Amino acid sequence: MDLVGVCRAFVSVSERGSFTVGAAAARMSQSVASRRVAALEERFGEPLFERTSRRAVLTPFGRDMLPVARQLVQAADVLLHEAEAAKRKPWRLAVPGICSTAGLARLVAEARGHGVTLDLRVATPAQRLELIHAQQVRAALVAVPEDEATWSVPLGLATARDPGVRRVYVEMLRVGRASPEPARRIWIQPEDDVPHIRDPLTRLRDAVGLRPAQLVAAGDLTTAAAEVLSTRDLLLCSPAQAGELSLTWRPIGEITLSRGFALTAAADGNPQHIEGRLGGAIARCLGAGAPADTGEGAEA
Repeated sequence: MDLVGVCRAFVSVSERGSFTVGAAAARMSQSVASRRVAALEERFGEPLFERTSRRAVLTPFGRDMLPVARQLVQAADVLLHEAEAAKRKPWRLAVPGICSTAGLARLVAEARGHGVTLDLRVATPAQRLELIHAQQVRAALVAVPEDEATWSVPLGLATARDPGVRRVYVEMLRVGRASPEPARRIWIQPEDDVPHIRDPLTRLRDAVGLRPAQLVAAGDLTTAAAEVLSTRDLLLCSPAQAGELSLTWRPIGEITLSRGFALTAAADGNPQHIEGRLGGAIARCLGAGAPADTGEGAEA
C-alpha cells in the first residue's frame, strides 16, 4: 500500500467534504480517490467517512485519524521538497588551472544536461588538496601518478619554432662552458610542479649534464609561455596546451611523462555518481587522450 498516497486522498477529501472536489485538488480521479480511501478503511478495519449523495462526512474514527494522516502527508511533502533542493544544490568542484575557459564551460553545460549544477574552483595541485581537507569543496580533481589516475594527459616539450624532429631529447640542450649561446631552459608550469613529474625530470636533467638553472618552475603559465614565445626555451605541457599557445609540441625522447588525475571527495562526499555521469566531459576538459602532433622528420 502507498501509505502517503492513500493518506493524501483521505486528507484532501476530508478537507473539502467531497470525493469529487477532493480528488481534483489532489490531482487524481474520483475513482482513484475512492479506491485509496476504501483501501485505507479496509486496512484500519473502520470507516473513515459517512457517505451521502452530496457530501463525505468524517466518522468519529475518521476525525481521530485525520491529524496524524495530515502530518504524514505534510512530512512527505517536506521530504520531496528537500530532495529536489538537494538535487539542485551546486556541486562545488576544484579543478586544475590548465583547463581552458571553453573546456570548463562545456563541462558545466554538460553537467546541467545530467541534472548536476557545478560550482567550479580553479586551483593549483596543492590548493586543491587544501580545499578538500578543509571541506571547502565537495570534490577535487587531484594530481596523482599515472598508475593511480582515472584520467591521464601526455606531457612533452613545446617550442615557438618547429624543432624539425619527432622527439626532443633533453640531452641535446646541454651546452659547453665556452658556448656563446644562452642555455635553453625547460619551464615547468604550476600544474606540473608535483613530485611524480618534477622529480623524474630533475633526475634526467642531472643525468644528461644540464645546468640546474635549465629546469625552471614558473609561478604561473603566462610567465612560462611568454619566455618560450620570446626565446628558444621549451615548455613542459600537454598537446592541447601547446595548440592553444601556438607552440609546436613533441614527446620527450628519454622518458615518458603524464599528468594523472583522480576525482577525490571530501570526507562526507561520494564522487562516484559525478564520475559516472561526467567522466567523458572531465576527460575532454583535461585534454586526456588529445592526439599529439608528432610532426615529420627523424628523431634527434
